[in-house]
Amino acid sequence: MQLLSIKDCDITGKKVFIRCDFNVPMDDYGNITDDRRIRSAIATVQFCLDQGCAVILASHFGRPKGEFDAKYSLIPVARRLHQLLKIDIQMAEDVIGESAKHLAEKLQGGEVLLLENLRFEKGETKNDPILSKALASMAEVYINDAFGVSHRAHSSVEGITEYFDDAHKAAGFLLQKEIQFFGTLLERPVRPFAAIVGGSKVSGKLEALINLLPRVDKVLIGGGMAFTFLKALGHNVGNSLVEDDLMDEALKVMEEAKRLGVKFYLPVDVVAAEKFAPDAASRLTSVQEIPQGWMGLDIGPATVRLYRQVLADVQTILWNGPMGVYEMDRFSRGSNKIAHFVADSYATTVVGGGDTADLVQRIGLDEEITFISTGGGASLELLEGKVLPGVKPLMKK
Repeated sequence: MQLLSIKDCDITGKKVFIRCDFNVPMDDYGNITDDRRIRSAIATVQFCLDQGCAVILASHFGRPKGEFDAKYSLIPVARRLHQLLKIDIQMAEDVIGESAKHLAEKLQGGEVLLLENLRFEKGETKNDPILSKALASMAEVYINDAFGVSHRAHSSVEGITEYFDDAHKAAGFLLQKEIQFFGTLLERPVRPFAAIVGGSKVSGKLEALINLLPRVDKVLIGGGMAFTFLKALGHNVGNSLVEDDLMDEALKVMEEAKRLGVKFYLPVDVVAAEKFAPDAASRLTSVQEIPQGWMGLDIGPATVRLYRQVLADVQTILWNGPMGVYEMDRFSRGSNKIAHFVADSYATTVVGGGDTADLVQRIGLDEEITFISTGGGASLELLEGKVLPGVKPLMKK
């Protein structure tokens, strides 16, 4: 998939609108706890500044209900941008109101303007053409560098592209890198290629699993979704999370893996608990002996050893979804041990955004992973074989 590149776009001295993904985690005091998404956008912003561009940055943050809400303001992001770029960041008080329009008109080459949270506008998530046109009118060139929302048909992601021809719109460096990495991973992986797929539900990963099966050599299942597969095989999984309506689909996935010669692994033991709580009574048990009324909340040590053995000879590892309830310390051990093994591996290692990226970052292994995607939902849709709405308008004809 070839994208229109910012490097091939004549941006010198122009006013450039860059759609970023600054939807970063913050604590209760408005402090950014992980600025990876902001740092990931710096290369594209700096490239534009080096070409003498006036740069307008736009992003969403959180889920405000289409109106101003101080707790969702991008002011903390403006402060972090100032620290990273080492220049003053102008901050608009709105998105397309008087403040934004006035500052955008006055913006000079080498200056940066950050618009307020795009989702303060009701039309953003509805792909409102009036909002798209108003955003487009601020600049001469549009750059999408927000992989994390490129699976959304929103005004600042898809709608805005209609107001720029191919010579005046392009993908930023981060978006290009994400698309190229996943393209190579799915079409030309170095083998053996293993996919570790976890998370709570099969429904969220089913299409990705089906699309991955013809491309991988091994699949290792963990997290809550494992219990739908285990119950489908006839195991009594107690009160563990199960999607009963997807058990037939789970069996079909396993049958297809067998048909394709793909090795398909499920947990052999789990950490089970009386209830879903950090202080619940818990015990280690094989998957055949989960006590009645108890629920599995993490993979056990035998599964960790098995999975490490299975991964020992692979050359490419894709990991999407934790192995247990990693947010609770008592049920994070399985995920943490797999994370350490993946990080220490000599294989090309790719973490598919979202919870898995958070897990890896929490335990300080993010620098040891070959590539961490900035978008959970977007990376999942790529794995499902879909063309993202924000990417399609930027594909070379």
